[in-house]
Amino acid sequence: MTKIFRRSLFYSLSIFTTLLAMALVAQPFLANDFTLLEFFLVLIFGVLIFGVSLSFWMAIIGFFVLLIGGDRKSITRITKVATENILNMAKPTALVMPICNENPQRIFAGLRAIYESVLKTGFGQAFEIFVLSDTSDPILRLQEEQLWFQMREAFQAHGKIFYRNRTENIGRKSGNIAEFCQHWGGRYEFMILLDADSLMDGNTIVKMVNIMQAQPKVAILQTPPLPVNQKSLFGRIMQFASCLYGQIYSAGAAFWQLSQGNYWGHNAIIRVEAFAAHASLPKLPGEEPLGGEILSHDFVEAALLREAGWEIWLAYDIDGSYEEMPTNIIDYAKRDRRWCQGNLQHIWFLFAKKMSLVSRLHLLMGVMSYLASPLWLVFLIITGIAAYEYGHLMPIYFANNNPFPVWPISYDIELVALLLVTLGMLFIPKFLSLLWLLCHPKQVKKFGGYLGVVTSVLLECIFSTLLAPLLMLYRTKFVLAILLRQSIGWPAQQREEHGLSLKEAITAHGLQTLIGFAALLCIYFFIPSFFWWFLPAVLGLILAIPLSMFVSSSSMGTITRHWDLFCTPEETCPPEVIRLFQEEMQKD
Repeated sequence: MTKIFRRSLFYSLSIFTTLLAMALVAQPFLANDFTLLEFFLVLIFGVLIFGVSLSFWMAIIGFFVLLIGGDRKSITRITKVATENILNMAKPTALVMPICNENPQRIFAGLRAIYESVLKTGFGQAFEIFVLSDTSDPILRLQEEQLWFQMREAFQAHGKIFYRNRTENIGRKSGNIAEFCQHWGGRYEFMILLDADSLMDGNTIVKMVNIMQAQPKVAILQTPPLPVNQKSLFGRIMQFASCLYGQIYSAGAAFWQLSQGNYWGHNAIIRVEAFAAHASLPKLPGEEPLGGEILSHDFVEAALLREAGWEIWLAYDIDGSYEEMPTNIIDYAKRDRRWCQGNLQHIWFLFAKKMSLVSRLHLLMGVMSYLASPLWLVFLIITGIAAYEYGHLMPIYFANNNPFPVWPISYDIELVALLLVTLGMLFIPKFLSLLWLLCHPKQVKKFGGYLGVVTSVLLECIFSTLLAPLLMLYRTKFVLAILLRQSIGWPAQQREEHGLSLKEAITAHGLQTLIGFAALLCIYFFIPSFFWWFLPAVLGLILAIPLSMFVSSSSMGTITRHWDLFCTPEETCPPEVIRLFQEEMQKD
């Protein structure tokens, strides 16, 4: 009953908001019959605003969940366990890290920090480590083997820390995990999946294992990982935003999902037997990019487990889970390009038979996170065309002997409604997150103090506004490339600090800058009354080159840190596992 009520509440609020927003946009057209252009304008806006509404109400619900002290139905609240249970396990838990052509030093520094943190809990004997390498570069592979041997010797962990390199990279990461489950899965009851950039606190890991023991119907327990260790200005802004805003979104997602949550592919604990039995991935019809092997495997694996009757929970209130991220806009976009291809493949599953509504919604949200960009671009173009047409029509006040005047259509109402509704749903959650933080003085200090955190939120809002049109064009380009059957594959992510040169910035953003100037000139000469309305949508494009160079700078990241801007608790008061990782990196 609780599940039905929560889901109905979430869906109803999102649908009602969408219909209300569509009515506001359609209002200027009601005086006359809808034209085909106007119909598509309202329809596209409805599709787009529904996605925004889902995120908005997720955040609003999450805010109120935190306001009342947390969700009494969360997996951590309904589970009562004794820590000693972990010692009674018949099988150990595997910490599994699949890697492929990553930085070996970073990989094993993270693993050593995680393992040392686990040992400090006193339950180290209940865990084993598996490094599953798909690395093809012979030099990197040799370094991996050397660092694995050194780690095993340093911890005297013979028979506890394992490494293997596949000769054939079949199925990429998902194939790597599947092969592990097939050959070694019977040895373990649970496995904790780690990415090459993952960090997890030992106490967090122990807590997750205890919950899984106490909840035999749970197949996956997912934690929300926070970005850490960022030095560039771009990385610190994104890290700050994720840390401050992420909590209300996670709490809201956990509220409506309950036992039918999603899986993000890492920093999660998995019941090996259930995963091996039900999460085997099918091969999609056709060839890449939309066919062949499934790239973004996690959402599909979660759907398969849900349909098999297993529970998947998002433990929004378990901290101690961390990851890293790209350090500049270009590398961030490259990672998006990989995810875009993988998420668009999920379109196949939207039409699968016998799949629940919640599974379809999870997959649809992933698909729309990328299809929304070309739709926003089309919407802006149609709006501009419509505004131009109506602006150049000679008004006819009396037609067909009609004694009553027919007033010309004004698009001012439409644009005001569009801006207020969309911007409100995008920025209100950010200020609610700030409000929540300001009510907790001890936490405020960890975010840089009152002045620092308020200033940081305002600057982040400006930055996200400038970044939005850049991402819109990037994702539109990615979607079009995929539809034209251009596959990118699944290369390793770039996480190392990399300040952009002028040449790199011009190469990456030159065309976007020209598009921005061209759009602004067209608006100025053809629909000048809309100039200020459209300026926010093109300003980020015009400033793309200097903006990208500026935020990629580690020096600017250091300066803002000195000014107490974009601070996070993990940066000002690093948890033990992060301190251990930083010490390990300094050793090497």
